[in-house]
Amino acid sequence: MTLTDNATPFIPAVLRAAPAVVARYDVGADAAVTLLHQSENTMLLVDDASRGHKLVLRVHSQRLTYHTAASIASELQWMRALARDSDVVVPVPMAARDGSLVQTMTAPDLDCPRHAVMFTFLAGAEPSEDDLLGMFPVLGAVTARMHRHARRWQRPASFTRHHWDGAAVLGDAPLWGRWREGMGVGPAERAVLDRLAATLGRRLEKLGRAPEIYGLVHADMRLANLLVEGTSPKVIDFDDCGFSWFLYDLATAVSFLQHKPFADALIAAWLDGYRRVEAVPPVLEAEIPTIVLLRRMAEIAWLGTRRHLAFAQSLGPAFTTDSCRLAEDYLVRFG
Repeated sequence: MTLTDNATPFIPAVLRAAPAVVARYDVGADAAVTLLHQSENTMLLVDDASRGHKLVLRVHSQRLTYHTAASIASELQWMRALARDSDVVVPVPMAARDGSLVQTMTAPDLDCPRHAVMFTFLAGAEPSEDDLLGMFPVLGAVTARMHRHARRWQRPASFTRHHWDGAAVLGDAPLWGRWREGMGVGPAERAVLDRLAATLGRRLEKLGRAPEIYGLVHADMRLANLLVEGTSPKVIDFDDCGFSWFLYDLATAVSFLQHKPFADALIAAWLDGYRRVEAVPPVLEAEIPTIVLLRRMAEIAWLGTRRHLAFAQSLGPAFTTDSCRLAEDYLVRFG
Protein backbone atom coordinates (compact mmCIF):
# COMPACT_ATOMS: atom_id res chain seq x y z
CA MET A 1 0.00 0.00 0.00
CA THR A 2 1.17 3.54 -0.71
CA LEU A 3 0.99 6.18 2.01
CA THR A 4 1.20 9.94 2.29
CA ASP A 5 2.92 11.71 5.17
CA ASN A 6 2.19 14.80 7.24
CA ALA A 7 4.22 17.06 9.49
CA THR A 8 2.03 16.45 12.54
CA PRO A 9 3.71 13.61 14.54
CA PHE A 10 0.46 11.79 15.21
CA ILE A 11 -0.51 11.60 11.54
CA PRO A 12 2.61 9.79 10.25
CA ALA A 13 2.29 7.27 13.07
CA VAL A 14 -1.33 6.57 12.12
CA LEU A 15 -0.46 6.28 8.44
CA ARG A 16 2.33 3.81 9.19
CA ALA A 17 -0.03 1.72 11.31
CA ALA A 18 -2.95 1.87 8.85
CA PRO A 19 -1.89 -0.88 6.40
CA ALA A 20 -2.03 -3.55 9.10
CA VAL A 21 -5.60 -2.51 9.93
CA VAL A 22 -6.70 -2.19 6.29
CA ALA A 23 -5.33 -5.69 5.62
CA ARG A 24 -8.02 -7.08 7.95
CA TYR A 25 -10.67 -6.11 5.39
CA ASP A 26 -11.54 -7.40 1.96
CA VAL A 27 -9.37 -4.78 0.28
CA GLY A 28 -6.79 -5.21 -2.47
CA ALA A 29 -3.15 -5.35 -1.42
CA ASP A 30 -2.32 -2.37 -3.64
CA ALA A 31 -4.90 -0.03 -2.03
CA ALA A 32 -3.55 3.48 -1.41
CA VAL A 33 -4.08 5.02 2.04
CA THR A 34 -3.98 8.82 2.30
CA LEU A 35 -5.01 11.44 4.82
CA LEU A 36 -8.53 12.66 4.09
CA HIS A 37 -9.32 14.86 7.08
CA GLN A 38 -8.07 15.53 10.60
CA SER A 39 -10.31 16.91 13.32
CA GLU A 40 -11.55 15.12 16.43
CA ASN A 41 -10.68 11.89 14.63
CA THR A 42 -8.31 11.04 11.80
CA MET A 43 -10.05 10.09 8.55
CA LEU A 44 -8.06 8.12 5.99
CA LEU A 45 -9.10 7.51 2.39
CA VAL A 46 -8.57 3.92 1.26
CA ASP A 47 -8.53 3.90 -2.55
CA ASP A 48 -8.93 0.30 -3.66
CA ALA A 49 -8.39 0.98 -7.37
CA SER A 50 -8.05 -2.67 -8.34
CA ARG A 51 -11.59 -3.32 -7.11
CA GLY A 52 -12.99 0.02 -8.19
CA HIS A 53 -14.14 1.46 -4.89
CA LYS A 54 -13.14 3.77 -2.08
CA LEU A 55 -13.50 3.36 1.67
CA VAL A 56 -12.85 5.57 4.68
CA LEU A 57 -10.94 4.40 7.74
CA ARG A 58 -11.73 6.42 10.88
CA VAL A 59 -9.03 6.31 13.53
CA HIS A 60 -10.20 7.63 16.87
CA SER A 61 -7.98 10.39 18.19
CA GLN A 62 -9.43 9.99 21.68
CA ARG A 63 -8.03 7.38 24.02
CA LEU A 64 -9.83 4.06 24.36
CA THR A 65 -11.62 5.26 27.50
CA TYR A 66 -13.71 8.00 25.81
CA HIS A 67 -15.57 5.57 23.56
CA THR A 68 -15.32 1.90 24.40
CA ALA A 69 -15.46 -0.75 21.68
CA ALA A 70 -19.02 -1.49 22.84
CA SER A 71 -20.16 2.13 22.50
CA ILE A 72 -18.58 2.43 19.04
CA ALA A 73 -20.27 -0.80 17.99
CA SER A 74 -23.56 0.72 19.16
CA GLU A 75 -23.01 3.80 16.98
CA LEU A 76 -22.35 1.51 14.02
CA GLN A 77 -25.46 -0.56 14.71
CA TRP A 78 -27.60 2.58 14.43
CA MET A 79 -25.87 3.64 11.21
CA ARG A 80 -26.44 0.19 9.69
CA ALA A 81 -30.08 0.29 10.75
CA LEU A 82 -30.52 3.76 9.21
CA ALA A 83 -28.97 2.57 5.95
CA ARG A 84 -31.16 -0.53 5.92
CA ASP A 85 -34.50 0.75 7.22
CA SER A 86 -34.74 4.45 6.37
CA ASP A 87 -34.25 6.87 3.49
CA VAL A 88 -31.42 8.68 5.29
CA VAL A 89 -28.16 8.22 3.39
CA VAL A 90 -25.23 7.49 5.72
CA PRO A 91 -21.83 5.81 5.40
CA VAL A 92 -22.22 2.08 5.92
CA PRO A 93 -19.86 0.53 8.51
CA MET A 94 -17.87 -2.34 7.00
CA ALA A 95 -17.05 -5.58 8.77
CA ALA A 96 -13.53 -6.99 8.67
CA ARG A 97 -12.91 -10.49 7.29
CA ASP A 98 -13.52 -11.92 10.75
CA GLY A 99 -16.88 -10.14 11.02
CA SER A 100 -15.76 -7.52 13.55
CA LEU A 101 -16.77 -3.87 13.15
CA VAL A 102 -14.34 -2.21 15.57
CA GLN A 103 -10.58 -2.66 15.21
CA THR A 104 -7.73 -1.75 17.53
CA MET A 105 -4.76 0.02 15.95
CA THR A 106 -1.41 -0.40 17.66
CA ALA A 107 2.10 0.61 16.64
CA PRO A 108 5.39 1.27 18.45
CA ASP A 109 5.28 4.98 17.63
CA LEU A 110 1.61 5.52 18.56
CA ASP A 111 1.26 7.00 22.05
CA CYS A 112 -1.50 4.48 22.87
CA PRO A 113 -3.79 2.02 21.09
CA ARG A 114 -6.62 3.54 19.07
CA HIS A 115 -9.98 2.29 17.88
CA ALA A 116 -10.52 2.20 14.11
CA VAL A 117 -13.59 1.65 11.92
CA MET A 118 -14.05 1.26 8.15
CA PHE A 119 -16.92 2.89 6.24
CA THR A 120 -18.13 3.12 2.68
CA PHE A 121 -17.10 6.35 0.97
CA LEU A 122 -19.82 8.90 0.22
CA ALA A 123 -19.40 11.41 -2.59
CA GLY A 124 -20.58 14.97 -2.11
CA ALA A 125 -19.55 18.37 -0.81
CA GLU A 126 -20.19 20.24 2.42
CA PRO A 127 -22.92 22.86 1.90
CA SER A 128 -21.73 26.40 1.47
CA GLU A 129 -22.20 28.70 4.43
CA ASP A 130 -23.25 31.40 1.96
CA ASP A 131 -26.79 29.95 2.05
CA LEU A 132 -27.37 29.09 5.70
CA LEU A 133 -31.04 30.04 5.65
CA GLY A 134 -31.62 28.01 2.52
CA MET A 135 -29.91 24.90 3.90
CA PHE A 136 -31.36 24.89 7.43
CA PRO A 137 -34.78 23.56 6.34
CA VAL A 138 -32.93 20.73 4.59
CA LEU A 139 -30.97 20.09 7.77
CA GLY A 140 -34.15 20.11 9.86
CA ALA A 141 -35.95 17.71 7.53
CA VAL A 142 -33.19 15.11 7.41
CA THR A 143 -32.86 15.33 11.21
CA ALA A 144 -36.57 14.65 11.57
CA ARG A 145 -36.23 11.54 9.41
CA MET A 146 -33.45 10.30 11.68
CA HIS A 147 -35.53 10.97 14.78
CA ARG A 148 -38.49 9.13 13.28
CA HIS A 149 -36.26 6.10 12.75
CA ALA A 150 -34.76 6.38 16.25
CA ARG A 151 -38.19 6.42 17.89
CA ARG A 152 -39.27 3.26 16.09
CA TRP A 153 -36.00 1.31 16.09
CA GLN A 154 -35.70 -1.56 18.55
CA ARG A 155 -32.20 -1.08 19.89
CA PRO A 156 -30.12 -4.16 20.75
CA ALA A 157 -29.93 -4.96 24.47
CA SER A 158 -26.19 -4.25 24.38
CA PHE A 159 -26.66 -0.72 22.98
CA THR A 160 -24.72 1.88 24.97
CA ARG A 161 -23.96 5.54 24.24
CA HIS A 162 -23.34 8.76 26.15
CA HIS A 163 -26.20 10.94 27.38
CA TRP A 164 -25.98 14.62 26.42
CA ASP A 165 -27.89 15.90 29.44
CA GLY A 166 -27.31 18.37 32.24
CA ALA A 167 -24.86 16.11 34.05
CA ALA A 168 -22.82 15.51 30.88
CA VAL A 169 -22.34 19.24 30.35
CA LEU A 170 -22.75 20.90 33.74
CA GLY A 171 -21.95 18.11 36.22
CA ASP A 172 -18.85 17.01 38.09
CA ALA A 173 -17.59 14.72 35.32
CA PRO A 174 -18.51 16.53 32.09
CA LEU A 175 -17.79 14.81 28.78
CA TRP A 176 -16.04 17.77 27.18
CA GLY A 177 -14.43 19.32 30.22
CA ARG A 178 -15.46 21.97 32.73
CA TRP A 179 -17.01 25.16 31.45
CA ARG A 180 -15.40 27.02 34.37
CA GLU A 181 -12.06 26.39 32.66
CA GLY A 182 -13.17 27.96 29.40
CA MET A 183 -11.30 30.83 27.79
CA GLY A 184 -12.07 34.16 29.38
CA VAL A 185 -14.04 32.69 32.30
CA GLY A 186 -13.09 34.97 35.18
CA PRO A 187 -14.97 35.72 38.42
CA ALA A 188 -17.59 37.93 36.79
CA GLU A 189 -18.25 35.49 33.96
CA ARG A 190 -18.34 32.58 36.39
CA ALA A 191 -21.01 34.30 38.48
CA VAL A 192 -23.30 34.76 35.46
CA LEU A 193 -22.71 31.29 34.08
CA ASP A 194 -23.18 29.67 37.50
CA ARG A 195 -26.66 31.18 37.62
CA LEU A 196 -27.29 29.99 34.09
CA ALA A 197 -26.11 26.45 34.87
CA ALA A 198 -28.39 26.23 37.90
CA THR A 199 -31.40 27.45 35.91
CA LEU A 200 -30.68 25.11 32.99
CA GLY A 201 -30.41 22.18 35.38
CA ARG A 202 -33.74 22.97 37.04
CA ARG A 203 -35.61 23.42 33.79
CA LEU A 204 -34.17 20.28 32.20
CA GLU A 205 -35.08 18.23 35.25
CA LYS A 206 -38.62 19.55 35.07
CA LEU A 207 -38.76 18.85 31.32
CA GLY A 208 -38.09 15.17 31.94
CA ARG A 209 -37.25 12.39 29.54
CA ALA A 210 -40.49 11.10 28.13
CA PRO A 211 -39.82 9.01 25.00
CA GLU A 212 -41.58 11.46 22.72
CA ILE A 213 -39.06 14.19 23.62
CA TYR A 214 -35.89 12.30 24.61
CA GLY A 215 -34.09 9.59 22.70
CA LEU A 216 -31.27 8.73 20.32
CA VAL A 217 -29.85 11.75 18.48
CA HIS A 218 -26.93 12.47 16.17
CA ALA A 219 -25.64 15.16 18.59
CA ASP A 220 -23.52 16.99 16.01
CA MET A 221 -25.99 17.90 13.27
CA ARG A 222 -24.13 20.84 11.84
CA LEU A 223 -24.01 21.65 8.14
CA ALA A 224 -20.39 20.50 8.26
CA ASN A 225 -21.72 16.97 8.76
CA LEU A 226 -23.88 17.02 5.65
CA LEU A 227 -22.67 16.08 2.20
CA VAL A 228 -24.73 17.27 -0.75
CA GLU A 229 -24.67 15.70 -4.17
CA GLY A 230 -27.40 17.13 -6.36
CA THR A 231 -30.41 17.62 -4.07
CA SER A 232 -29.79 14.63 -1.80
CA PRO A 233 -28.26 15.32 1.63
CA LYS A 234 -26.10 12.64 3.22
CA VAL A 235 -25.33 12.55 6.94
CA ILE A 236 -21.85 11.76 8.22
CA ASP A 237 -19.93 11.74 11.53
CA PHE A 238 -22.03 9.89 14.09
CA ASP A 239 -19.14 9.86 16.57
CA ASP A 240 -21.05 11.98 19.14
CA CYS A 241 -24.40 10.23 18.75
CA GLY A 242 -26.13 9.41 22.01
CA PHE A 243 -29.21 10.15 24.06
CA SER A 244 -30.66 13.60 24.62
CA TRP A 245 -33.71 15.73 24.03
CA PHE A 246 -34.49 15.48 20.34
CA LEU A 247 -34.04 19.22 19.88
CA TYR A 248 -30.45 18.90 21.04
CA ASP A 249 -29.82 18.24 17.34
CA LEU A 250 -31.26 21.71 16.65
CA ALA A 251 -28.94 23.14 19.29
CA THR A 252 -25.95 21.52 17.60
CA ALA A 253 -27.04 22.92 14.23
CA VAL A 254 -26.46 26.45 15.56
CA SER A 255 -23.19 25.57 17.29
CA PHE A 256 -20.97 28.65 17.71
CA LEU A 257 -23.68 30.79 16.05
CA GLN A 258 -26.09 31.29 18.96
CA HIS A 259 -24.96 34.90 19.52
CA LYS A 260 -25.29 35.92 15.88
CA PRO A 261 -28.15 38.28 14.95
CA PHE A 262 -29.51 35.71 12.47
CA ALA A 263 -29.60 32.81 14.97
CA ASP A 264 -33.37 33.05 15.52
CA ALA A 265 -33.96 32.96 11.77
CA LEU A 266 -31.81 29.82 11.49
CA ILE A 267 -33.78 28.13 14.26
CA ALA A 268 -37.09 29.04 12.57
CA ALA A 269 -35.84 27.71 9.22
CA TRP A 270 -34.67 24.45 10.83
CA LEU A 271 -38.05 23.99 12.57
CA ASP A 272 -39.87 24.65 9.30
CA GLY A 273 -37.97 21.82 7.64
CA TYR A 274 -38.39 19.51 10.63
CA ARG A 275 -42.16 20.01 10.77
CA ARG A 276 -42.50 18.93 7.15
CA VAL A 277 -41.59 15.45 8.41
CA GLU A 278 -42.35 15.25 12.15
CA ALA A 279 -44.26 17.30 14.70
CA VAL A 280 -42.42 19.09 17.50
CA PRO A 281 -44.01 18.46 20.93
CA PRO A 282 -44.99 21.86 22.39
CA VAL A 283 -43.39 21.07 25.76
CA LEU A 284 -40.08 20.52 23.99
CA GLU A 285 -40.40 23.53 21.70
CA ALA A 286 -40.92 25.75 24.75
CA GLU A 287 -37.46 24.76 25.99
CA ILE A 288 -35.50 25.46 22.81
CA PRO A 289 -33.62 28.35 24.50
CA THR A 290 -32.71 26.03 27.39
CA ILE A 291 -31.37 23.28 25.14
CA VAL A 292 -29.54 25.76 22.90
CA LEU A 293 -27.74 27.24 25.91
CA LEU A 294 -26.93 23.78 27.27
CA ARG A 295 -25.04 23.22 24.03
CA ARG A 296 -23.40 26.65 24.34
CA MET A 297 -22.07 25.69 27.76
CA ALA A 298 -20.64 22.50 26.27
CA GLU A 299 -18.90 24.61 23.64
CA ILE A 300 -17.30 26.87 26.27
CA ALA A 301 -15.87 23.74 27.88
CA TRP A 302 -14.79 22.26 24.53
CA LEU A 303 -12.95 25.43 23.54
CA GLY A 304 -11.24 25.54 26.92
CA THR A 305 -9.78 22.09 26.43
CA ARG A 306 -8.68 22.92 22.87
CA ARG A 307 -7.41 26.45 23.30
CA HIS A 308 -4.24 25.50 21.40
CA LEU A 309 -6.22 25.04 18.18
CA ALA A 310 -6.45 27.84 15.63
CA PHE A 311 -10.26 27.60 15.62
CA ALA A 312 -10.44 28.06 19.40
CA GLN A 313 -8.00 30.96 19.27
CA SER A 314 -10.06 32.62 16.52
CA LEU A 315 -13.04 32.73 18.91
CA GLY A 316 -11.04 33.44 22.05
CA PRO A 317 -12.44 35.00 25.25
CA ALA A 318 -15.00 36.92 23.19
CA PHE A 319 -16.95 33.69 22.87
CA THR A 320 -17.42 33.62 26.63
CA THR A 321 -18.32 37.32 26.69
CA ASP A 322 -21.04 36.70 24.10
CA SER A 323 -22.15 33.63 26.07
CA CYS A 324 -22.61 35.74 29.18
CA ARG A 325 -24.78 38.17 27.22
CA LEU A 326 -26.90 35.26 26.02
CA ALA A 327 -27.07 33.97 29.60
CA GLU A 328 -28.25 37.30 30.97
CA ASP A 329 -30.96 37.56 28.31
CA TYR A 330 -32.08 34.01 29.07
CA LEU A 331 -32.14 34.59 32.83
CA VAL A 332 -34.39 37.63 32.38
CA ARG A 333 -36.90 35.36 30.65
CA PHE A 334 -36.51 32.09 32.55
CA GLY A 335 -34.43 32.68 35.66
